[in-house]
Amino acid sequence: MALWAGQVSRWCCRLDAARAAEFLRGLRSCGSPAQPCRQFAPRALLPAGKDVVLWRLQAHRRVSGGSSAPLDSARNESFSSPESNLPSPVKEQAKAETLPDLSAEVLNEDWDDIPPSSALEEISEEEAVQIIAEPLLPLQSTTLRDYVDHSETLAKLVHLGVDLSQVEKRQKAGQLLLTLDFEKDIKKILLFLKDVGIEDNQLGPFLTKNPYILGEDLEALETRVAYLKSKKFGNSEIAQMVSRAPYLLLFSVERLDNRLGFFKNELGLSVKKTKDLVIRLPRLLTGKLEPVKENLQVCQVELGFQRNEIQQIVYKTPKILTASKKRLKQTFDYLHNIMGIPHHMLTRFPQVFNSKLLRIRERHMFLAFLGRAQYDPAKPSYISLDQLVSLPNEVFCTEIAKASIQDFESFLKTL
Repeated sequence: MALWAGQVSRWCCRLDAARAAEFLRGLRSCGSPAQPCRQFAPRALLPAGKDVVLWRLQAHRRVSGGSSAPLDSARNESFSSPESNLPSPVKEQAKAETLPDLSAEVLNEDWDDIPPSSALEEISEEEAVQIIAEPLLPLQSTTLRDYVDHSETLAKLVHLGVDLSQVEKRQKAGQLLLTLDFEKDIKKILLFLKDVGIEDNQLGPFLTKNPYILGEDLEALETRVAYLKSKKFGNSEIAQMVSRAPYLLLFSVERLDNRLGFFKNELGLSVKKTKDLVIRLPRLLTGKLEPVKENLQVCQVELGFQRNEIQQIVYKTPKILTASKKRLKQTFDYLHNIMGIPHHMLTRFPQVFNSKLLRIRERHMFLAFLGRAQYDPAKPSYISLDQLVSLPNEVFCTEIAKASIQDFESFLKTL
């Protein structure tokens, strides 16, 4: 043991300050005595070249001496003779570069600081199976489903009843939701919609149809609602309009005002009738105006209705303004040219234009087969257009056709 200590002292005297510091760091990195050091010792601590030969000879002499006194004298001689040959400045430097006291207290003071686990550290199979790997968040995806587990906003929207599979079909709606914070951005919009009159069970379907409202400025939304109230729309009417036309509040006050003015002037309606018109069909305020203008032109030029008749038809049946032009002309042709219904009768019952042409044709042909197709109110056994299209099959057969439902079904098979 004395031999080892003496040899270490000889090596350390030859180390400069940097190597001594590296040696200390190597000792401290070994951790507690119970844990072996995970790092290899630096090569600079080992003797090299001629020193190896000298060290082996000295070790052999000390071991073969057999007594402690020769060992001590050999140790003193071996460590003093090389220094006696050094110039005086080197001797002073060697004395100055002595190692600090490596007592047990100093070495133990960092043993409680266990180094962090390394990624290359081997673990047991039991520890390995207990590791749960979090799924990676994709950088790009075509579905919002991949982000629900990572996004509190998406998770809460799903809880509200929002159908993300439908939202992601809308242009840039998915990107919008991923950039919003629920507490900061979305919560205030939800409270606003509840104040407008949207029920809790309607929030999910509403946001599914119009997720863009979550990115709107709250003050702008409140301004648009205030405008509708200034036009004498009641709270319940506004709630009905917003729920039936989810995009309504995305339009500016100027656009809403222009739309109301268009229908009032184009149809020649009063303020009250214009308001009633958009309450019953609020998407007139959000849809394109080109189809509306085309249908008005078709009614007047191709179908032959007068301006006052068009006004009555539109006010009673607003959907005629957004109906397909082809369907509108086909229905009119069958009613007017096949069934012989005049314009003034169609003006009285414009809801017939909302019915399917197949339903009208089947019932008319069945009444004609029975000899009961009579649509003139001035004659007996009159059948109104409303009764023709609005009643269920069972009621139509028993009360209008005076036949059984089986007779009607058997007749349809012959067509």
